[in-house]
Amino acid sequence: MFTGIITDIGTVETIEKKGDLRIRIGTRYDTASIDLGASIACSGACLTVVEKGPGWFAVDVSGETIARTAGAVWTEGGRINLERALRVGDELGGHIVTGHVDGVGRIVAADPVGGSTALKVWVPDDLAAYVAPKGSVALDGISLTVNTVEDGPEGTVIGLNIIPHTAEMTTFEILEPGRALNIEIDVLARYLGRMEELNHARKR
Repeated sequence: MFTGIITDIGTVETIEKKGDLRIRIGTRYDTASIDLGASIACSGACLTVVEKGPGWFAVDVSGETIARTAGAVWTEGGRINLERALRVGDELGGHIVTGHVDGVGRIVAADPVGGSTALKVWVPDDLAAYVAPKGSVALDGISLTVNTVEDGPEGTVIGLNIIPHTAEMTTFEILEPGRALNIEIDVLARYLGRMEELNHARKR
């Protein structure tokens, strides 16, 4: 379980084919405090630490994970938002994030407004029903509030505001149209959607 509050930006140092992809990620974390088998959210995807050393840890990324996430994340030199798993007693500063990426969105606009950035992100049709104004969403593992939702002929676009602190502490320092983003919908929306789906199925 995570909160969507990014605590480090890692860098993909090496990628090795070992059945799945074994990816070594450089980090500022004290890796002596990270257990093998621990979970770390990597740009929103919950992955298991399988190796570690001073200043780095490694994870295995399956074909399923690669197929369901933004491919640019898994490239040598790529920058990755990192968050260690929530511990009992930790402050829940963002919202409940599971680390299960639901789909990939795409930036359609990123415009400066004051010191912040007004971000518009296209959302896949199968996720559109699960986003709502003033609701929560995780983009590349970052907990954000949805300001607007626009449903149009080319799909659903959500509007968000990226403040300077968020940009500085994450990989959102540079935002450009066309960039793919990992999306995780709010877990409560996911469960409500499943309940509604089951109710409709039973009424048929």
